[in-house]
Amino acid sequence: FRSGFVFFCIETEEFMGNFRFKQFEIEQDRCAMKVGTDGVLLGAWAQGGCRILDIGSGTGLISLMMAQRFPEAEVVGIDMDADACGQARENVMASPFRDRVEIECCRLQDFGATGVFDAIVSNPPFFVDSLKNPDSKRTMARHTDSLPFRDLFTGVKRLLSDEGVFSAIVPAEVVEQFVAESCMLGFYLIRKCGVKTVERKQPKRFMLSFAKHRISPYEECVETIMDSQGNRSEWYRKITEEFYLF
Repeated sequence: FRSGFVFFCIETEEFMGNFRFKQFEIEQDRCAMKVGTDGVLLGAWAQGGCRILDIGSGTGLISLMMAQRFPEAEVVGIDMDADACGQARENVMASPFRDRVEIECCRLQDFGATGVFDAIVSNPPFFVDSLKNPDSKRTMARHTDSLPFRDLFTGVKRLLSDEGVFSAIVPAEVVEQFVAESCMLGFYLIRKCGVKTVERKQPKRFMLSFAKHRISPYEECVETIMDSQGNRSEWYRKITEEFYLF
């Protein structure tokens, strides 16, 4: 969705140009990582609360989606890319949620919050052993050198309230490693949603939710983004209908 027109392309994962949603707009020319399917999925699916932390906020997309979905929430987004933080702040200030969303430029490892959060969300770096992108900012945003899974869960453990929930989205190829790291830090997997591009394919990504205590019932499902005609599936249309213009 660019400048109010449909620009729906699942296979490429990211969308170029500026994005206009129903209640806010995302400018992203100074951000290494653009608006993509993963961010939209997580922002529409993650559990919220009264105090929400977005780790690796990038353009501010997920922070703004969470602010829209949870009208009473205060949202803090953190990112280590100064250009992304500057643009995210501009996106926030141009939105109806400017009084409830704050963007801070820092690493998770250095983030000193006052109090804890009852919901944390992250579309984290996930490339573990792959070759690094020549674009240093994209490498920082997407390679685990900048935020290893162990550091991510260590930070979440420090910042999440006892009854809080941490939600993330990761590619299928790293989901086992991601869940294993969570277990080593004492987390319990409470929700797991595999997401297919089309019905005939295996899940390409997984949305996961974790808690510090075991919560019943455990929820697991597999959903599909596009139907057999290449249109948005009923599931994807439903969870994104409050955001997409069309």
